[in-house]
Amino acid sequence: MTLHDYVPLAVVIALAVLMAGAIAFIGSVLGPRRYSKIKNAPFECGSEVIDSARGRFSVKFYVVALLFIVFDLETVFLYPWAVNFRALGWFGFGEMLVFASTLVVGLVYVWKKGALNWD
Repeated sequence: MTLHDYVPLAVVIALAVLMAGAIAFIGSVLGPRRYSKIKNAPFECGSEVIDSARGRFSVKFYVVALLFIVFDLETVFLYPWAVNFRALGWFGFGEMLVFASTLVVGLVYVWKKGALNWD
């Protein structure tokens, strides 16, 4: 490949940078400037700030986050398997069944332990 092959990519990147800069500049020039105590206060999804950001969270938040990571990683391993499904053959299919069944057993265990209940 020559440097000439990268010209379209350079044009797209340059246009993206110029567009982002233009939008930021126009927004700062034309945007309203009515500052107040309420507008400068932190805002979190419509909830009023009632405590310090260093407050304690329930353990359930952390359990759900860890479970999300575990089952999100499942999809990371499923994608390459799906791409190479024909090349892996029945051996790959059996290995994926073992992997998926391990995750299903884990999900059933977590469900039976009540980690997904928000009572």
